[in-house]
Amino acid sequence: MADSEGDVSGEAGGLGRHLGEFGFAGDDTVVPFSVENLDARGRAVQLGAMLDDILGRHDYPEPVSRLLAEMIVLCVLLGTSLKFDGKFIAQTQTDGPVDLLVVDFTTPSSVRAYARFDAERVAAAEAAGETDPETLLGNGTMALTVDQGGHSQRYQGIVALEGETLEKVAEGYFRQSEQIPTTIRLAVARMARRGESGFRESWRAGGLIAQFLPEASERMRLPDLPGGDVPEGAEDTLDFEPDDAWTEVKALVETVHDSELADPEVGVERLLFRLFHERGVRVFPPTRVDDDCSCSRERIKAVLSNFSATEIAESVEDGKIEVTCEFCSESYVFSPDEFTKD
Repeated sequence: MADSEGDVSGEAGGLGRHLGEFGFAGDDTVVPFSVENLDARGRAVQLGAMLDDILGRHDYPEPVSRLLAEMIVLCVLLGTSLKFDGKFIAQTQTDGPVDLLVVDFTTPSSVRAYARFDAERVAAAEAAGETDPETLLGNGTMALTVDQGGHSQRYQGIVALEGETLEKVAEGYFRQSEQIPTTIRLAVARMARRGESGFRESWRAGGLIAQFLPEASERMRLPDLPGGDVPEGAEDTLDFEPDDAWTEVKALVETVHDSELADPEVGVERLLFRLFHERGVRVFPPTRVDDDCSCSRERIKAVLSNFSATEIAESVEDGKIEVTCEFCSESYVFSPDEFTKD
């Protein structure tokens, strides 16, 4: 999932223009970047209105909204790396209070998402002050699926989710499945802004993924994963010395505060400049992402048309069939007569 865009900075070794003159990408736009002197590439994003619209229509408890927002940022960062028409789907299935998260990215820009949760368990977690992602998710798996559509075979990577953050789980996916050194940061915030009718809170989020992609593949070598239980105190990274360039990238990314990732006054380009200006950072053409569900009356009717007469009858309530999309909450109403079997 590495980027291969050309340089549009206009000047080697930096953003190419003074920040005051720079055409910032703004919210809901993924910005690819590279730090050539450190052999690193990545993408960064700040989500504003798009995220607020998705979370607003669902009215989830705040901890659930925060968790889904992180998943949306992660899916957007990974999905916008696709170079073909298709889908990228991120999904968790766990035994925690939030047992299902699904985010669906359809190229080039469409995003939809929803969460399933146990309201009583989430409320109990809130009361106990235990709303960290690790507790809300619990144990299970995260599946990352690439679907090119047509007759192409789906590619799916599955990684265990065992009391870890989504950042660490995604890094583990790249560690195990693609052997690409990767670091990821995700942050979610609620911000109050003055509007015509007073102050209004809105959701924001930000994220950054950086990957180590040197020309010499042997420089990407990672410490060996243990083949089984490692005795306490034993070394499982024999003779491993991490590459200095990658160590520097990770150290720089770790300096980012969550508030910076989501702050609209900082912005993606200024954040990247703060992080990497001493090494030279270039940004590339951005990709817009939109709150755009693919459901439609025609699609849902086509699904219902495959139901048996018994299933149609069982779906009727108050003389009608009503289907609500889990992603966008849009409701579609049908008459049973539309599905009369000959």
